[in-house]
Amino acid sequence: MSELINNSSQRKELLRHLLLRLHEGENPEVLRQRLIEVLRNIPYNEVVEVEQELISSNALTEEELLDFCDLHTAVLDGSIDLGGARPVPAGHPVDTFKKENRALKDELLKIAALFNDVNNINDRQLPGYILQLRTLFNHLSDVDKHYKRKEYLLFPFLEKHLITGPPKVMWGKHDETRELLKKAFAALGSPLTSVEEMRSTIEHVLAPAVEMVEGMIMKEEEILLPMAMDTLTDEEWYKIYQETPEFGYCLFDPEDEWQPAGVSAKKPEYITADAIRLTSGAFDLAELEALFLHLPIDITFVDKNDRVRFFSHSPNRVFERNRSVIGRDVRMCHPPGSVHVVEQILADFKSGKENRAIFWMSNFKGRFIHIEYSAVRGKEGEYLGVVEVTQDITQLRRLEGDKRLLSYEQH
Repeated sequence: MSELINNSSQRKELLRHLLLRLHEGENPEVLRQRLIEVLRNIPYNEVVEVEQELISSNALTEEELLDFCDLHTAVLDGSIDLGGARPVPAGHPVDTFKKENRALKDELLKIAALFNDVNNINDRQLPGYILQLRTLFNHLSDVDKHYKRKEYLLFPFLEKHLITGPPKVMWGKHDETRELLKKAFAALGSPLTSVEEMRSTIEHVLAPAVEMVEGMIMKEEEILLPMAMDTLTDEEWYKIYQETPEFGYCLFDPEDEWQPAGVSAKKPEYITADAIRLTSGAFDLAELEALFLHLPIDITFVDKNDRVRFFSHSPNRVFERNRSVIGRDVRMCHPPGSVHVVEQILADFKSGKENRAIFWMSNFKGRFIHIEYSAVRGKEGEYLGVVEVTQDITQLRRLEGDKRLLSYEQH
């Protein structure tokens, strides 16, 4: 058959046939060429419909679809027609997903360049080379927040619209990616003593993790996100938009706000009066935001699972922060060379051995900076997390005598 197929039902039937042949073991590249020959471009919604139908009809199980998901991607790569995709407004959750993907691609390009450089280093240069890779893989680990927002915010709405197969398969691929990234971190933390070992580690451990992240970007951009734009209502998207900050952002801090026309700006469910009613008083949200904005100290809170949950956002922060840090493992927020110190503090606080750790820098951009980490514990002494308090004490160290009369500092 050499003629182009333009009929939707025929296209879907042929795609179904080709995917089943793929599962039977036929060569993916041969099938891909066949796909290009007779289909040329497949609308993204038809890909979703075919995969959903394969599961619903029991032609394939979710496990089988998961096992062959990457082959599906290889077969379909470059053949998916996005011409009918809806435009995405600035600030929309899909806009954020796409910009995060762009940031991930930047990191992947840097990693690919380092992979190529392995042939240009010697064994003495290996420690510095590994440190660079660890830094980039630290950045790449931010993808977990991207995946969690899909899993806990987007997928439930897709399932509500009876799109169940693709989200389950994609969640499975997320877990595979997490496991590969975990192995990559373990490998980069192990004693690699030769460039030859490094080459082997790249080929067998690091590159597969990178390929999984790359493949997921393609699945999102060409299938999941266009299909979700067609499926969810503006009200559903706005609920996702409101709850997104709870999970944090991936390598990107959105600046654009978004509210669809005709949808009221209700408070997200996790922002309630109870959330800021304390035993010694209460704040409304505006008061609490303003309080943290004007404190003469910087505060960062890390929860009991070692995830950054909050930071104060004073315009004069000592160490810059943006919302992409929310939800991130605190280890990934520090240079690889100091991670062992972070881990020691966490271990000592969790065990109850210690409750405070104090550091200072006598010349940080001309300022004297005091940093104090304190264990946060509940009523029964249970570990809840750690709070970091940072303060510029340059002026405080110059104080002498007493000051008992009112006078204002000149700014």
